[in-house]
Amino acid sequence: MRELITLACDMCKRRNYNYDKNKKAHPEKLELNKYCKFCKKVSLHKEIK
Repeated sequence: MRELITLACDMCKRRNYNYDKNKKAHPEKLELNKYCKFCKKVSLHKEIK
């Protein structure tokens, strides 16, 4: 049941990270503070389709 998801920077909207998650156990969208190499700082990254 694990599916591949993509995380995009909230500031520059670029797709930086790929994760897999169990959508049945965690149906909510994932939000993490990660380093963005384009913004060159730590920013919020949200799950996109």
